[in-house]
Amino acid sequence: MHTPLRPLLDTVLDALGEGTRLRGGPLPTGGPPKVAERMRAAVGDVLPDEGDPEALRCLVRALAEGAADPRDPLCAAHLHCPPLAVAVAADLAVSALNPSLDSWDQAPAASELESLVSRHLAREVYGETPRGAGNCATSPHRPDTLLTTGGTESNQLALLLARETLGPGVRLICGENAHHSLPRAAWLLGMPEPITVPTPTGTLDPAALDEALHGPSVIAATAGTTDAGLIDPLPEIAALCAQRGARLHIDAAYGGGLLFSPRHRTKLTGLSVADTVTLDLHKLGWQPVAAGILAVRDAQDLAALSHRADYLNADDDTEAGLPDLLGRSLRTTRRPDILKIAVTLKTLGRAGLAALVDQVCAQAQEFARAVEEHPGFELHTPPTISTVLFRPAHATDDAVAAVRRQLLTDGRAVLGRARAANRLWLKATLLNPTTRPADLAGLLHLVEGTTPR
Repeated sequence: MHTPLRPLLDTVLDALGEGTRLRGGPLPTGGPPKVAERMRAAVGDVLPDEGDPEALRCLVRALAEGAADPRDPLCAAHLHCPPLAVAVAADLAVSALNPSLDSWDQAPAASELESLVSRHLAREVYGETPRGAGNCATSPHRPDTLLTTGGTESNQLALLLARETLGPGVRLICGENAHHSLPRAAWLLGMPEPITVPTPTGTLDPAALDEALHGPSVIAATAGTTDAGLIDPLPEIAALCAQRGARLHIDAAYGGGLLFSPRHRTKLTGLSVADTVTLDLHKLGWQPVAAGILAVRDAQDLAALSHRADYLNADDDTEAGLPDLLGRSLRTTRRPDILKIAVTLKTLGRAGLAALVDQVCAQAQEFARAVEEHPGFELHTPPTISTVLFRPAHATDDAVAAVRRQLLTDGRAVLGRARAANRLWLKATLLNPTTRPADLAGLLHLVEGTTPR
């Protein structure tokens, strides 16, 4: 049965508004038991004998009422951004058309769009193809990007390419500050046990890395740590890799968005010499999930992903000019997440994206100053990107954890937690460009009022 989409969109938008009003804050009240109770009541019989024409309105309203809303200035725990409306609208078009990027005949226009935008994103990371490297569109030595589900998949692909390039004995060397997906990917790929270098200052020490380097290695540096948004010394690490013949992967899932800002992109100096780079535009790119990217300095490395399935990329079809999409992912069915990215890039332009990046970075600096000037709080360090670690002065770690959970249970604020300098800190990750100084002051006031005296 074909149902027109437009009236259903009105239903969804109305239900989203109703649910948001019922929630009344950044998070539903009552914690897990109350949320579960309300959702069970809304769902009722999951598969009734007779269909319910109000199911769409009821379930969307219940989901919105029980959501953590990244559009709320006090929802600031994670790298969880409020998506741009134009990107959400583009994502809707993808769902309606339902292309699948596993063969050209399922996604003719989408496959070409992905190719065009992927090459541009590669140039954002690596710059223009140097002379002598061949035609940018055809040379195997050009940079390229793959679309992924996020940082975890990008990091896994990066280690897979390192293993296939340097051999099965290649060892991952990363810092304690590295994302958990890296050692997990090494385990999944059957690589040797990773070497984890201590990072007492929060970032990798090139001298410690040098001592850890033995045999074929891939060093994973981080540009925007999950806990504190710190950036490893990329130029020094890149120079060490070049000197010692190690492969370099940079996990810039968080910090990669700084590339759009002339004011902040110098923090990523050294990124362009990495063999692979993880980016994640559903963080500092304001995209709906998922919008992950893996940038590869030499597209020839991607030959490791080549795969044949006669019904998708038969040799004679490929020779006749049909694009081969199967080697662009480990997944088969794949939605064209590139559309929302392309629409965002073209709608906002570099200046519009830079303004958003600069705004959230400025918010973080402002919030950090407010923390420093408040006698009841302690700041960990000035922010590098848009993450601020702070804690009530003189509070124990148990008290800090309890404050966070109380705010979550009350539905009043969503703050993260991070351990640094052997203490527990509250984490505010500021990704909402519309957050106002009064919102940040209100956040401090909430934490202060929840802290036991």
